[in-house]
Parts: sequence; structure tokens; C-alpha cells
Amino acid sequence: MSERTGEITITGDGNQYVTFSLGDEEYGVDILKVQEIIGLTAITRVPYLPDFIKGVINLRGIVVPVVDLRLRFGLEMVDYNDRTCVIIVKLGERITGMIVDAVSEVISIPKEMIDPPPSFGTRIRTDFIEGMGKVDKRLLILLNVERLLTEVELKAIEEIPEVLPAEGVGGTG
Repeated sequence: MSERTGEITITGDGNQYVTFSLGDEEYGVDILKVQEIIGLTAITRVPYLPDFIKGVINLRGIVVPVVDLRLRFGLEMVDYNDRTCVIIVKLGERITGMIVDAVSEVISIPKEMIDPPPSFGTRIRTDFIEGMGKVDKRLLILLNVERLLTEVELKAIEEIPEVLPAEGVGGTG
């Protein structure tokens, strides 16, 4: 996938997920939603976006908004390092990057090993959790990337121009 992510292994049968970490927690995203995984590159800040939308990167001439999942999930901000990656996914009608602490592996999780998302009542938003994957003694939070952002947040991202102007936008993607 990317030299920045190290060895990515594919194991087992079932639905395949790209797994990654944010702090001590492990998450998974359906591999069919992932376009590529890249190392962290220069990010150009765009005014008036929510704090968790770090800005945009230039990915081969396409302007890609980048969401820091740590900030999106209300986790403590940490310094980026050489394991920090950007997972490029299709979010709504837009290609979007998700900054994660590290990508782990691609695994298959049989449907019978995926439980529904937990219910915390109506005041806590969990609609972006597709399920809880049980792999060995690990519990992975499986994300539905289509629901990571609210409609208002998606609208803000969709208003960012997709193509670079002639003088370019920061980043070396």
C-alpha cells in the first residue's frame, strides 16, 4: 500500500478492513472505501473550517480535504510522527483524507464476528460506527466513513474547489 505504513498483511476470509490506531484503540474501515494510504504531507489550512478539518493536500493535482480523526473523535492531539498516515477514502461525493496514528494491517472479519454498534442513548452520536469486530482477543471499532461527518460538515468540504488553480495549493502530494 505505502512504504510509510510498513508491512501490511492480508489474512483470513470475510469482509476486509484496513485497520489503524488512534491512541490505544483500533479501528477498521472497509477496504472497498479506501483508495490509498499515503504518508503525511504538507497541509494547507483553509479558513473557517471546523478545527478537525486540518486543511487540504495536493494529491496529484486534486485538492483533498484532510480530517484529523483524533480531533474528530474528541481525542487528545498528539504530535505527528513517521507512523502518522493519511487514509484516502471517498466520503460522500468527495475524495477525503483521514489522518490516523498508524495503519496496522488488512484483515478479514467474518460477519458472525461483527456485533452491532453499542447504544449510548440518543445524546451520543454513534451512527458512524458500523459495528464492533472481534478478532482474536481484540475489539475493533468498524467505521462507516460515509457517516463520519454531518451534512453541514460534508457541505463545507464539498465547497472546497477540487482542482488546483494554476499557481497551486500547498503540499507536494
